Amino acid sequence: MKKGISLVLITVLISGLANFFNKFAMLVLAKNAFQYTFLKNILVALVFSLLILMPWILPKLKKLSKNDWLKILCLGLVGGGIPFLLFFKGLSLTSAVSASFLHKTLFIWVAIFAWPFLKEKISIWQFGALGVLLWGNMIFEGFTGLSWGLAETLILGATLFWAFETILIKKFLANIDFMILAWGRMFFGSLIIFAFLVLTNNLAGLTAMNQTQALWVILVSLLLCGYVLTWYAALNKLPVTIVASILVLASPITTLMNSIFVTHKVMASNQILGLGLISFSIIFLIYFIISRQSVNKFSEQE
Repeated sequence: MKKGISLVLITVLISGLANFFNKFAMLVLAKNAFQYTFLKNILVALVFSLLILMPWILPKLKKLSKNDWLKILCLGLVGGGIPFLLFFKGLSLTSAVSASFLHKTLFIWVAIFAWPFLKEKISIWQFGALGVLLWGNMIFEGFTGLSWGLAETLILGATLFWAFETILIKKFLANIDFMILAWGRMFFGSLIIFAFLVLTNNLAGLTAMNQTQALWVILVSLLLCGYVLTWYAALNKLPVTIVASILVLASPITTLMNSIFVTHKVMASNQILGLGLISFSIIFLIYFIISRQSVNKFSEQE
């Protein structure tokens, strides 16, 4: 349990840094959102392709059944392909606040999906903590409301895909190594994005980069490598609801980085209040799940 929490906290840190650096990388690269996504995703896919050839993973890859390969392909479609296209298209059509808020509702959808698909029981106290987490996120993001349109529909669609992907990962981890699943997500997802670029005549200038631009691609790709690996490893050890909830902390980290290096201003009072509510709810959820695990272990010993 403690190792799983450590892994997801590392994921949070990486995600917060990645969100911050992605803003600058997109400006430096001067690529459209689809090309930018493909470049960093395919580089991660290539790195993961090398990793799964390692002696401790390759034998597991060879033992995969046809059904296992179908699961991996499904993960690439549901997690690494379609939602990226939906999200970045939606992001280009709406404000950053609306996009960020909708994406941060991921933990709600994961909690809703977890009960029917994974049989993860959620108590009334946990639902209360999730409500406080949503409230804190709304305050932190300065969210005042949505004017619903195509952009919001696309971003919500992407969020639902990623929520369902989280459920699939947890189910598939029962008999497939998390490293293989991570590779499948990025490799087959990148192929789907590339097919989209071909079909939409979006390949012009894709690989035209100078040294500085190439270094930015490498930086954001390394962050994405770390994010996917630690996220999948954390899902291998913790309930999906806990992992998705803790990931909300990535947003305050991005805001803190922006305050230190860009605006040079301290957080606003509403952000401090929102961060407090977010932290409180996550601490409660972690404490609750650890306590429940301790009770279960004690009961088994009895």
